[in-house]
Amino acid sequence: MMIFAESSIPVTIFYTGHNLQLVLMTIQPGDEIGEEVHNDRDQFFRIEDGEGEVWIDGVCHRVKGDDGVIVPQGAKHNVIANGKTALRLYTIYGPPEHLDGTVHKTCSEAGIAHEHFDGQPTE
Repeated sequence: MMIFAESSIPVTIFYTGHNLQLVLMTIQPGDEIGEEVHNDRDQFFRIEDGEGEVWIDGVCHRVKGDDGVIVPQGAKHNVIANGKTALRLYTIYGPPEHLDGTVHKTCSEAGIAHEHFDGQPTE
C-alpha cells in the first residue's frame, strides 16, 4: 500500500465516510495503541508490514504483514508492535470514530485524545 511509504506519522485519519472510516497507523517496536473498547462500533485491522500481537478479550493473536483481524463491538482489544521494525497497518471503523483529518504525531498523543466523529465526512 503506497500511502505508508509517504507517512511515518503514527495515526492519520485518511478518509471518513458516513458509515466507515479509514485510519493509517505506524506503531514503533515496543509500542502499542493501548487497551480500548468500542461499545458502539466494529473495527477491522489490516497489517501491511511488521510483526506484533492483537489482543482481543484476553486472547493473543500473533500478526504479521498481510494479516487481517476483526474486532467486534464491545471487545477489549490492544495492538502491540513487538518486531524489529515498525508495525504498519490500517484500521477501518464502522461507523467512524474520529474527527475527519485528525493527525496524531505520537501514539501517546493519540491515546489521550478524546475527539469523536462529528458527522462530517471527508467528501
